[in-house]
Parts: sequence; structure tokens; C-alpha cells
Amino acid sequence: MAYPFARPLRGLFSVLALSCAVLAQAAPQKVIVDMDIGDDIDDAFSLGLLLQSPEIEIVGITTAWGDTALRAQLLERMLRETGHSRIPVAQGIRTTGNPQPFTQARYAQRGQLPAKIDAVDFMLEQIKRQPGEITLLALGPLTNVGVAIQRDAATFGKMKQVAMMGGSVRSGYRKSQYVPSRPADKEYNIVSDIASAQKLFTSGVPIVMMPVDSTQIRLDEVERNALLGHGSAVTDQLALLYHQWIDAYQPWSSNMPSLFDVVPVAWMIDPSVCPTTPLRIVVDNEGYTREQPGTPNANVCLASDQKRFFDILMPRLLKD
Repeated sequence: MAYPFARPLRGLFSVLALSCAVLAQAAPQKVIVDMDIGDDIDDAFSLGLLLQSPEIEIVGITTAWGDTALRAQLLERMLRETGHSRIPVAQGIRTTGNPQPFTQARYAQRGQLPAKIDAVDFMLEQIKRQPGEITLLALGPLTNVGVAIQRDAATFGKMKQVAMMGGSVRSGYRKSQYVPSRPADKEYNIVSDIASAQKLFTSGVPIVMMPVDSTQIRLDEVERNALLGHGSAVTDQLALLYHQWIDAYQPWSSNMPSLFDVVPVAWMIDPSVCPTTPLRIVVDNEGYTREQPGTPNANVCLASDQKRFFDILMPRLLKD
């Protein structure tokens, strides 16, 4: 028998289901960003894109490698100047012997040291609170990650995924897209802490890997001038950081930065930027990320869509 109120109820349930689906689709992705901001300039551009992307909720930022306290000061200033002081900043494990110069130290020194929060504790606590919901954006050497796995592998295993810039699978570093790439190289983020990288790739956590094969996207003069002359809160900070980076590196390097760390952020916004292939990646004792036969442990982007990348990056950073 068909009850007279059944059809209206079915219609109501359909509307509710559709509303729930729309809300679920619109819910921002929760990320913890583990980064070594302050050395190369790509970290700053990756943070700029994150701050301008409503699809992403930054749960917190953890500083990695080298002088992690000074990196926290840099973040405090950049977040304050752009109106994002609410985002927690946690200090990672300090390391010594960093071969990279801290090029943006003068900017960082005018920041304020946030109240000390341990990065590994913060990471594990947030995973416990929101199991299966948090993506770790790993944009630097993996020391904090390795210690988190060692300290509490079961909790770290409840991370939704790790989206990382690191490694070199089928091609290595090159000066431009118009010259042949080198064979696979020992990439900086991996070789800086090989043991921690090995822990990650054997952890069983889903990994989305953007190696140098797909992340050597240059910020050319036209795009760079448009961004650095734009005059918004975010681009003003990027301009200051960029010019300190140039001042530290010139005349030894090009003034065109490679936006390595921005690619995983763009991928989170639109996965078509960096289509992935399931591969089994093994980190050897020299720091190479070797492709080997066997059950895949990572989805690896071997080539990116540079046009789509800039279609995402430029309008967002040029937004007031």
C-alpha cells in the first residue's frame, strides 16, 4: 500500500541527501604542513597558495630541518602580516650541518617566536583527534615524520595520506625544460634524512609523491613581475622573501625560482595538475628513490600539467 505521505518524505530525504553530498564536497581538506621555509623560496610560494585556497584548511604548520625556531619566527611574521595568526606553528627537531643557507633570515628575525609547541607531539595529537581526516603536506626533509613514526607508528598510520615533494625516480635535476634531464638524482629532501624517508616509505600510510621529475616548474619573468608587483597582503610578503632569497643566492643562481613545493599544493586543489602512477619506491642507503617491482607503496607523479598549474596558481595569488 502506498501511504499518502510517503512521496513527500522520499522527496525530503532526497533533498537532505543532496544537501549532505554538497556539504561533504565543499568541506575543506585538512592539512598539516611540514616545511623548511626560509632556505629556498618555493616554500614561501607554497604557503601563499595555501593561504589563498579555501578548499584547504591548515590545521597547523610544523617547521623542519636546520634552525626550526627561526623558521617558526618567519612563519609567525608571514601569518600575522597576512591575517592568519590563528594558524598554529609548531617547532620541529633542530638539526645541525644544514648545507643550505637560511636566505630569508632577516625577514624571520623580525618575527616573534611563537609559544613553543613540539612538532611531533602536535602532529600525533591532531591525528588522534581527527583520524583518517588529515593530509600531511611534507615539503622538506622528513626528520619530524621519521620521529613521529618511531614514537607512535599506530597513530601515524591513521593519517589520511602524505602528499610530499621529494625524490627523483626517472629523471633528475635540470636547468630548464629545454635541456635533457639528468638521470635520477639524490634529491635534497630525501638525502637530508635517509633513515626517516625509509621509515615513511615502509609505514603503510598512503603516499602521493611528487619527485623532481614533475616539480621543476620555473616562475618566469612575466608571472613573477605580475605577482611581486601586485600589492596584496600575501604578495607583499612573497616579494620581501623573494628579494632576500635573490640577495643571498646571486650571482650564483638564476633569478627564476623552481616551484618544487608548490606542486603538491596545486595537486590538492586539482589532482589533474599532477596525474599519478602507482609504483613501488624503495629508498636505498645512499638516498636514491628507486623504482622496483612489487606491490605499489606510492602514487607517483612523473609529469605535471604546467598550464593547469599556472591556471591555478596565478589567479589565486593575484586575488586580494
